Amino acid sequence: MSLFCCLAVVITEGDIWVYGVCSVAVAGITFLFLLANTDLFLITSAQASLDFLSDADLRTTTQVERSLKAVSLWESTGAVIMAVRRPGCSLCREEASALCSLKSELDELGVPLYAVVKENIGTEIRDFKPYFCGEIFVDEKQRFYGSEPRRMKALGIVRLGVWRNLLLTWKKGYRGNMKGEGFVLGGLFVIGPGKQGILLEHKEKEFGDKADLSSVLEAAKKIQKEK
Repeated sequence: MSLFCCLAVVITEGDIWVYGVCSVAVAGITFLFLLANTDLFLITSAQASLDFLSDADLRTTTQVERSLKAVSLWESTGAVIMAVRRPGCSLCREEASALCSLKSELDELGVPLYAVVKENIGTEIRDFKPYFCGEIFVDEKQRFYGSEPRRMKALGIVRLGVWRNLLLTWKKGYRGNMKGEGFVLGGLFVIGPGKQGILLEHKEKEFGDKADLSSVLEAAKKIQKEK
């Protein structure tokens, strides 16, 4: 009888120990999950400079390919420029479509809408064009993605904001693929002509983080045309 009691105590103490370890592990995982959903681990970078962007070498994506300096996109009219993280991404396609809802107002202001991508692979740019209503250029040196590219990898899997963005995009009917480089985050710029400079810079902080459309339009209205 006493032996049975001793075994029961050992088993009970063992269960308590296992339960304690599991509780600590769950608490640790929960803490890390919550921490991952703050901005603490997000990579930041300095604001882009006008000179840095102006000197970017771009290539057209039309049948007749040509090279040009980025400054030519805004030097006389200003421009709204989307730095696309990945053309095949459903989140990027949804963002491009949302930007195009401003097209008529931007046309009235005389401000063109452009997009830059990192690479031209397969039919990815051609497949992206139905979602975007402006001209698309290739920025192979990724000037529009920052002097120090911001990357998001495994962190994107545990961020609630990313899953929310994916769900909303899915419900809207947008679909995509996994082709191309998609870890370097994109953004958006509203740039005035001449030396007016960068009127708005939005840096994508996580997958699907879009610029506020009202802020984009407000910045575009501040553009002063060169005479």
